[in-house]
Order: sequence, then structure tokens, then C-alpha cells
Amino acid sequence: MAVFASLHFTPPLTFDTNQLHKSFNLNHHPLRSNLGSKTSRRARILAMGPDLLGDFGARDPFPAEIESNFGDKVIGAHDTEHKILIPNIAALALSKLECTPVSDLQAPMSQDDAKTLLRKVIGWKLVNEDGILKLQCLWKLKDSECVEELINRINKAVESTGLSPNIHRIQSNQVKAELWTSSIGGLSMNDFIVASKIDEIKYTDLVPRKRAWA
Repeated sequence: MAVFASLHFTPPLTFDTNQLHKSFNLNHHPLRSNLGSKTSRRARILAMGPDLLGDFGARDPFPAEIESNFGDKVIGAHDTEHKILIPNIAALALSKLECTPVSDLQAPMSQDDAKTLLRKVIGWKLVNEDGILKLQCLWKLKDSECVEELINRINKAVESTGLSPNIHRIQSNQVKAELWTSSIGGLSMNDFIVASKIDEIKYTDLVPRKRAWA
């Protein structure tokens, strides 16, 4: 049952014109010579401020609000059950997850599930090679030295997982990485975790600069 606190406020003060002049008579004030008619009117407005501004305090609930039991919907009743929900995998950053062993009997990830997780990795795409789903990413770099540097950074980024992508050099300045779990003939969660760790690599210093035309 909701309990409402009823607040009561003192009514705003009102002044009688004669009383106002008796208690705040500017005609007999020592500073009267420095105050004009505008100051006198302003003083009256300040003294009667509560009447002009109205009541800014809280109000009691309306009868219709009490009947609707809106308080129960907002703060909950005494027997309201509160639950702490643990975020599921879809709400977590994949790079913060750890890779786990995959059983040979485990089924590969479905294409629908793979498309859902694909939104959490950057630059990767799904490819189907002979019925096997794989993750694939391509980088275009400055030169062959940058290719070697990127490969080193990739190996370092995934070292803690115990897994590594298949890396192919394409031409002298391009690198392609592929991820899939060969033991199950498709994708597993581990492949997306590795991909997300690779996404955290900073490689802007290895890519060609775009020309700025005046």
C-alpha cells in the first residue's frame, strides 16, 4: 500500500495598503531624497512578491491519482521483488571475454547468430567457402614493412587467447586474415573474440595517408 505525505504551507502574506505605508513609509525615510517614485513602486512589488509569484511548493495528490495507485507503480509496494540482471553476451564487449575450449562434438555457429555477432566487430565480413562460414578482414597498408609490422601486432594482440588467424599476404601492401574453428568446420564464439581483440590494434600509422586537395 502506498503512503503519501501531505504537506501544508502557510498561506501567502497579504498586505493592506494602509498597513504597508505605516510599516514601510518611504515619505519619512532618511533616504527619501534619493528615492523616486519608481523605487517606491519597486519596493511595494518586492514586499508583495508571494502574491504575485504564486505558490511554488509541492501539492497534494489529486483524488484520481490516489485511486489509480500511481505510487505503487513508481516506488513499488512492500512486497515488490527486485532482481539484478546479469548482462548477457550480446551486451558485453567481446574483447573482454576469454576464449574457451571447443569440443569436436559442438555444432558450428548458425549463420543467423554469426550475423548478429558480426555487428560487434569492425571491418570483418562473413564468407562461405565450401559450406564453411569464416570471418575475413582485409587491410591495405603503405608497403611491405608495414605489412610485417601489422602481422607482428596481430600476433601480439591474440597471444593470450592461444589462437591465431590464418594470415595471407596479398600483393606487397595488403594483408588478409581469416578466422574459423577447423575442429567443428565453422565459426565459434572464440573466432569473434579473437576478431574483437584484433580490432583494438592501432594501425593508422601503417596505412597510406589520404591526399588533401586544395
